[in-house]
Amino acid sequence: MAKVEDLRAKTDDQLGDQLVELKREQFNLRFQAATNQLERPARIKEVRREIAQIKTLQSERTRAAAQA
Repeated sequence: MAKVEDLRAKTDDQLGDQLVELKREQFNLRFQAATNQLERPARIKEVRREIAQIKTLQSERTRAAAQA
């Protein structure tokens, strides 16, 4: 799982790319769960948490840019 410090070091474009990849993985995990082919059920929670961390960081940056 990505650490928040690692995410903060990334650019906005890198965060956006990682968000797209995580959403794709989340879709695939949901599909696997629906067909009972999921190997690591805990990965769903990890991906969901990483997506939330990225979105939170993006909104923080947006607010900071708006205030500046």
